[in-house]
Amino acid sequence: MTIDVLVRNNVNVLGTGSQTIMFAHGFGCDQDMWRYIVPSFTESYRVILFDYVGSGESQINYYDADKYSNLQGYAQDVLEIMEALNLRDVIFVGHSVSSMIGMLASIHEPTYFKQIVMLGPSPRYVNDLPSYYGGFDRRDIDELLEMMQMNFIGWASYLAPIVMQNPERKDLTEELEKSFCSRDPHIARQFAEVTFLSDCRVDLDEASVPTLILQCSDDSIAPVEVGNYLHAHLKNSRLQQMTAKGHYPHLSQPEETIRLIKNYLTIA
Repeated sequence: MTIDVLVRNNVNVLGTGSQTIMFAHGFGCDQDMWRYIVPSFTESYRVILFDYVGSGESQINYYDADKYSNLQGYAQDVLEIMEALNLRDVIFVGHSVSSMIGMLASIHEPTYFKQIVMLGPSPRYVNDLPSYYGGFDRRDIDELLEMMQMNFIGWASYLAPIVMQNPERKDLTEELEKSFCSRDPHIARQFAEVTFLSDCRVDLDEASVPTLILQCSDDSIAPVEVGNYLHAHLKNSRLQQMTAKGHYPHLSQPEETIRLIKNYLTIA
């Protein structure tokens, strides 16, 4: 089982530190998205990288549409990786939807987690007005999913510059678009549906692991209101506003991302 899990999720272990830090990528990405971040942690930490099934170099034959029909399936995989490596007290750094995946995993097995760092998180992307603003009307999500179904390449080229939000860095937008396009269209669409229609608000009260919320500027996926909501409803949380624009600060502003994570780990 251990070998299957590590192969299934293309798990890589770097560094020699006694403290373990795990980086979990977001939708449409893979572990390579952390390449600007990881070198700053390998000297002091044992670094765990992996790909969700259907992403990167994971084993796509393990993809199960029923299992991955909600975020709990992905959370189960995170826990299985931790179990396979016999990990405890892990610092979990999750980008975007991985923030909630990590939180859900920590609710099931809190002893596996020491701290969580959420980068551009959202417990709910769809608006539930007037009590909650997630940034999207349900109609917006339905149109996005329909575009993925009808014209996957067109969807990727449309979405990449909007979420990257760094027009002067066309190389980053092109990289993200290429990453989107490299996914299996059917798996990518289901992961998108699971991500954008998820609602983890009810789970926030159950989470207990100390958490840093890194709120990006001008983030079209997770607006400021979402970060404020999370901070207000997630106990033991700290909210930090970033100067980095867009939804991918680990690519566009790795120095700031590294500094804020290390600052939190030092004082927490």
